[in-house]
Amino acid sequence: MALKIFKPTSPGRRGASGSTFEEITRNRPEKSLVVSVKKNAGRNFRGVITCRHRGGGSRQLIRIIDFKRDKTDVPGKVATIEYDPNRTANIALIHYADGEKRYILAPLGLKVGDTIVSGENAEIRPGNTLPLKLIPTGTMIHNIELVRGRGGQIVRSAGVAAQLMVREGEYTLLRLPSGEMRRVPSVCYATIGQVGNIDYNTIKLGKAGRRRLKGWRPDVRGSAMTPRDHPHGGGEGKSPIGLPGPKSPWGKPTLGYKTRRRTVSDKLIVKRRGG
Repeated sequence: MALKIFKPTSPGRRGASGSTFEEITRNRPEKSLVVSVKKNAGRNFRGVITCRHRGGGSRQLIRIIDFKRDKTDVPGKVATIEYDPNRTANIALIHYADGEKRYILAPLGLKVGDTIVSGENAEIRPGNTLPLKLIPTGTMIHNIELVRGRGGQIVRSAGVAAQLMVREGEYTLLRLPSGEMRRVPSVCYATIGQVGNIDYNTIKLGKAGRRRLKGWRPDVRGSAMTPRDHPHGGGEGKSPIGLPGPKSPWGKPTLGYKTRRRTVSDKLIVKRRGG
């Protein structure tokens, strides 16, 4: 994906950039593979805001993505490469030999007319999906399962890829994009290659309006609030926070405070990210 730099015709355009969408070959999605979902603006089933700064935004149709890749030994042909407003990566529409159509994440280098296949007999080629036990050491992979049959759960964002390091008995050691080293059962499936749209992280929105179109509402600094609204608030002019360290609006430390719950899979982490 290439980037286009806008001319500085206004302060919002100065320094702004966007995608050229030169890889996109179709503007409208496949009707049989989209569903309409009502937006919840960050609220849960009780109407309580559980994710702040969400709301508004352009209308979006949810594309049904095949993360399981469970159509084994049936070749499929790439019909189109499409934009998906619900994720950073592009998606590819696959026409399988038996007539079924499915969307998958478009890896880097996948083009219209290419053939992909899933299963133990698949070749080591971008877009093909195989068990980890059959993938050579050092291969870059994405859309990785953590539990066999559940579908890919990690390494699905634009431009990311994990590297298969070594096999240790029933487990395979992977190096994730975050730097974490994690064991994954060797029977789990993963897709060969790096996720496409690799220049996504270099896009600069340039103005608040483009952020609002994505459904992101403004995030106000705590130091600009009153003491009753935030621990950082209050004072005359631009005052320091007056605390040993920054805190959240609810008084919890925000630097070095662990928020990840202990899970069963913690024992499979060999090296944590950043450590």
